[in-house]
Amino acid sequence: MKFTVERAILLKALAHVQSVVERRNTIPILANVLLEAQGGALKLTATDMEIAVVEEVPGVQISREGRTTAPAATLYEIVRKLPEGAKVELDHGGGDAPLSLRAGRFNTSLAVLPVEDFPSMTEGKLPTRFMLPAGQLRELIDRTRFAISTEETRYYLNGIYLHVAEAEGEKWLRAVATDGHRLARVQEPVPDGAAGMPGVIVPRKTINELRKLAEETQDEIEVRLSDTKIRFGIGPVSLTSKLIDGTFPEYERVIPRGNDKILKVRKKEFAEAVGRVAAISSERSKPVKLSLDRNLLVLSAASPESGQAQEELEGEVVSYDNTPLEIGFQARYLNDITDQIIETVQFEFADGSAPTVVRDAAKPEALYVLMPMRV
Repeated sequence: MKFTVERAILLKALAHVQSVVERRNTIPILANVLLEAQGGALKLTATDMEIAVVEEVPGVQISREGRTTAPAATLYEIVRKLPEGAKVELDHGGGDAPLSLRAGRFNTSLAVLPVEDFPSMTEGKLPTRFMLPAGQLRELIDRTRFAISTEETRYYLNGIYLHVAEAEGEKWLRAVATDGHRLARVQEPVPDGAAGMPGVIVPRKTINELRKLAEETQDEIEVRLSDTKIRFGIGPVSLTSKLIDGTFPEYERVIPRGNDKILKVRKKEFAEAVGRVAAISSERSKPVKLSLDRNLLVLSAASPESGQAQEELEGEVVSYDNTPLEIGFQARYLNDITDQIIETVQFEFADGSAPTVVRDAAKPEALYVLMPMRV
């Protein structure tokens, strides 16, 4: 195998595929990228056996067809450090001969592993197919992934639950994530072809890789799935992933109905006040108390080591017209939710100990639930 390609083109493709490679693994071949120069095209593949990313690379001059594998992280670092505009030549003589890389006066050789050892992640049939605008996919991910659980024992919460739900006489494509402390639910109109899809849990790592790829396009993204695998087609890149084999909880049961104490507060002032009063405490959970009275919100926090902090918000910043209320939340959870909100945060309370609904006044399709804590 022998081909020449511009450094920028190769670097972009390597950045996409090498990020799925696990840095610490017990199977050496999984640290490698598969390079295939065949049929006049170059294809790069990397996998960790749960996710596979394949990219077809344009603008490659192939002198000799062939296949080999090379250490993904090392190859990426070398290409990244080459000068801009460099032409990169990769040459592999076959068998266990090293892979030679030349660019200008620089040359190096990399050890390879047998192509036959590189695992193939067969997709099987993916009967559901639909297209989703990249912007919509980014919104679904950005507004929910902060609530994905990292607790491995509850593995069925370690991803985003993507499914079709019916509400108010319409069908919606929903993304839901929860870690038991907070819940995020975002929905978009159902795309053509998605109405009959099974409910699937897309793993956290897949979500993170997908979000990086979706950042680079404004086009529609092809989604194909079965009840065990999902594939996203983003231009020349294909990301295939196994799905989490588990049952997502009936999340609608934990969404309160009829919380009638409504607080509206401007996001900027609220988030900044939370940050200031929470700074008094070094605890990771950093509890913040919200004390409400008519058109007045007092945020406070206390720490045995550092003392107390308090800030009042009122006037045009706050709207509340109900009975006085005190409730506490973890500062980090408040910040995670307010980060998703554009301008005005709407809290819907029942009392000081019940789950609270949080909404974005400008985005009714997004809903969050936050569990209170004692302060």
